[in-house]
Amino acid sequence: MMTDVLVAHSSDVEKAAFYRKTYLHVALSILAFIGVETILLKTVPVEIIAMMFGQKYTWLLIIGVFWLASMLASKWSLSQSRTTQYFGLGFYIILEAVIFMPMLYIAAGMQGGGNIIFQAAMLTIAMFAGLSLVAFTSKKDFSFLRNIIIIGGFLSIGLIVAGAIFGFNLGLWFSVGMMVLASASILYETSKLKNTYTTGQYVGASLQLFASIMLLFWYILRILMSRRS
Repeated sequence: MMTDVLVAHSSDVEKAAFYRKTYLHVALSILAFIGVETILLKTVPVEIIAMMFGQKYTWLLIIGVFWLASMLASKWSLSQSRTTQYFGLGFYIILEAVIFMPMLYIAAGMQGGGNIIFQAAMLTIAMFAGLSLVAFTSKKDFSFLRNIIIIGGFLSIGLIVAGAIFGFNLGLWFSVGMMVLASASILYETSKLKNTYTTGQYVGASLQLFASIMLLFWYILRILMSRRS
């Protein structure tokens, strides 16, 4: 069962343990994502991967299922049951691996594709580390970002759906805007670690941070890929 003490009201030792467990789970989630993604890319037939991004309505269906399933996974990760928490986190990692599969397949097939993916990963880690440092060291309250993230999220989903239906390219500036949105999400979620979660909710906290990291990685990779196309 989870402890009901807010991190903000816990002792320094309990806070340190919560942060350590949260970021350990983030790191393990990234490693698990790499493992699952590698298995998928080696085992899933090319025809199925091509179908995922070759048909616009198939991709819209995948995005819709991902959005609904990610909400369910997030709810599970904050459950009172530790088993349910880990089930939610594991389920979300698999979802991310599936949604990333077409783009990583395309990136890997480009000239210097491995280097592109590596650069995107390193830039993502560097930005995440920098933003986390700002959130922890700054005395600024980043809770105001919540409404911006929600509005920006719905706008981006609307543009993605419209782009898929009407066949227009959202372009570089959309990817840049989504990078900014992902960065704001990292600041907000890191700020929540100190003010919102209880000391037993490190699994749920790690899922939210992992989701923000993957969103940032997605659009950094898209930008780097667009420079080679």
